[in-house]
Amino acid sequence: MTAPAKERTPRARRAATAPKKVHGSTTRRDSVINVRVPRLLKSLIDQAADAVGKSRSEFILESARTHAIDVLLDQRLFVLDAERYDAFLSALDHPPPAGATLKALMARKPLWQK
Repeated sequence: MTAPAKERTPRARRAATAPKKVHGSTTRRDSVINVRVPRLLKSLIDQAADAVGKSRSEFILESARTHAIDVLLDQRLFVLDAERYDAFLSALDHPPPAGATLKALMARKPLWQK
C-alpha cells in the first residue's frame, strides 16, 4: 500500500512553478525580437534547426546566446599557461621605449584642449 500523495501548499506550488534564474534574468519569455531575413537565410536556419531537432526560435536563441557569451568573454577573459603569463606580466612591467611617432603624438595638445 502506498502512502497518499502529500498535497502542496500554495507557497510550495508557486515555488515549484516559479521561473528559474538564467544569467541574471528569468526563463520567462516576456520580450519579443523580430528580425527580417532573406528567404535563403531563413531556409538555411530552418535546415540547421531541423538537423539538431530544434524549432527555429530555439535554434536562433541558443545560437545568439552562445555567440553573445563568446563575444563578451573574448573581451574580458583570456587564459595563459604559467610561462606565457609571466611573459605577459614582464611585457606590462617593461614596455618598449616610446618611438618618435608615439612621442610626437603625446606631445600634441588634444583637440578638446585647443
